[in-house]
Amino acid sequence: MCCRFARKLPAVVVSVNYRLAPEHRYPAQHDDCFDVLKFLDDEENRSKSLPENANLSRCFLAGDSAGGNLAHHVSQRACEFNFRRLKITGVVAIQPFFGGEERTESESRLAGTPLLSIKNTDWMWNAILPQCEGFNRDHPIINVSGPKAVDISAIESPPIMVVVGGFDVLLDWQKRYYDWLKKSGKEVYLLEFPNMCHAFYLFPELPESAQLIEQVRDFIHKVSSKLSK
Repeated sequence: MCCRFARKLPAVVVSVNYRLAPEHRYPAQHDDCFDVLKFLDDEENRSKSLPENANLSRCFLAGDSAGGNLAHHVSQRACEFNFRRLKITGVVAIQPFFGGEERTESESRLAGTPLLSIKNTDWMWNAILPQCEGFNRDHPIINVSGPKAVDISAIESPPIMVVVGGFDVLLDWQKRYYDWLKKSGKEVYLLEFPNMCHAFYLFPELPESAQLIEQVRDFIHKVSSKLSK
C-alpha cells in the first residue's frame, strides 16, 4: 500500500515500524511514531534519510485501521510540540481503529464481517491496554470522542480526511470521530465508500481502492494549494 501511495502521491512516503502489542502495550506504538517525527526534524537525520526535495514544512500523517488511530493521536501531540522545521499540515485517517465500552449499531449488525469482527476488536483492545486498574475501552486513546475525550477545540489542528466503509464494523465509531472533529471546530472531510468492508484498499483489483488513492492525492493538493496562497 505504501508503494502504491509513493507512485501516485506527490510525497515521500515514510513507513513506521512501530512496536506491537501485546508484547508492547500502549503507549509504545504512539511513542514510536512520534519519535520518528522528532528523528526527521533533526537536520543530520533528515539529510541522511530523506531526498533533498522533501519538504518537512508540509508533512501529512496518514494511517489505516490502527494507523488511523495513530495518525490522529500523533498529529495532536505534534501540534503541541515545538519542532524546528517539521510541521503537520494534514491528516488522513483511513477507517481509523476506534472503539468504546458501548456496543454500537454497526458493531451489532456487522459483528461477523470478514477481516475484522467484534471478536477480533475485543481481543486487540485487551492486547494493547495497559494491565492496570482504570483502563477500559472508554480510555481516550480508544474512544476519542467519548466521556473522557480530550478537549481539542483550542489546539491548532491541521485539516483531516476521514475515510469510512459502509460494511466496516467500526463505522459508527469513525462517524462519531468525524462529528466530534466538526463540533470541535476542525476542518474535516468525510470520504464514504458505502459498499466496502474494513481494509478494502488492500485489494488493488477493487475500483474503490484506486479511487481512495486519487481522493487522498486530491486532498493533499487541496491543502497544499491553500498553503501556497
